[in-house]
Amino acid sequence: MKVDPIRSRTMRAVKSKNTSPELIVRKLIHAMGCRFRLHRKDLPGSPDLVFPSRKLALFVNGCFWHGHDCPRGARLPKSNVEYWTKKIERNRVRDKETLIALQKLGWRVHVIWECEIRDRERLEINIKALMDL
Repeated sequence: MKVDPIRSRTMRAVKSKNTSPELIVRKLIHAMGCRFRLHRKDLPGSPDLVFPSRKLALFVNGCFWHGHDCPRGARLPKSNVEYWTKKIERNRVRDKETLIALQKLGWRVHVIWECEIRDRERLEINIKALMDL
């Protein structure tokens, strides 16, 4: 397999924490007056936002990386399709295992997808419902 140095550099730059969608969600929730913990390593999957008093774990997932069923999540790169298909499927399996593990520990788990962030008004309504505000 030929390694493309430009693609490799691009992929190394992809962050798993403090992504733009995550920062948008954090800012919105903070403005609602709710406080949270970030990336708790003692919980399965190290959720992006954790609300211990509510036993709520939130993940802010990128549609492409986690294989969401929206148009962006369904899109595959034109090159190295087999690799990306396997990688995204592994992510989906890991996400499901994480969800089950957290639920077994008594946590409520919710995923906020990158595509849902575009509609801020709806996002705020959904978050208020999750938080029982």
